Amino acid sequence: VQLQASGGGLVQAGGSLRLSCAASGRTFSTLNSGWFRQAPGKEREFVAGIRRGFDFTYYADSVKGRFTVSRDNAKNTVYLQMNSLKPEDTAVYYCAADGNEYWSGTYLDFDYWGQGTQVTVSS
Repeated sequence: VQLQASGGGLVQAGGSLRLSCAASGRTFSTLNSGWFRQAPGKEREFVAGIRRGFDFTYYADSVKGRFTVSRDNAKNTVYLQMNSLKPEDTAVYYCAADGNEYWSGTYLDFDYWGQGTQVTVSS
């Protein structure tokens, strides 16, 4: 499975960005998918995800109500719509996937990773 992330950039506080993650080698509907982020000097943290099959979505408390994760099965792509961005959202964002039957949201359980995409929110 290969994941290709895109859509990062520089935006002012209060603005929006949409990240995309395209998969090849396996369909996203058979995978748990997630978005993680890592800021300089900090550990990688879970942001949002979709469980395989059931399409349940999960969010970190820090992004609830502002970010929306979704999946387009026809395009085999997962999206992260980020609204009301804050400077503290600045980080490298990674998309990830795994084929586990369960959902954990823990980055160690994700087997496949895309390259990171930088999101910078200016104040």
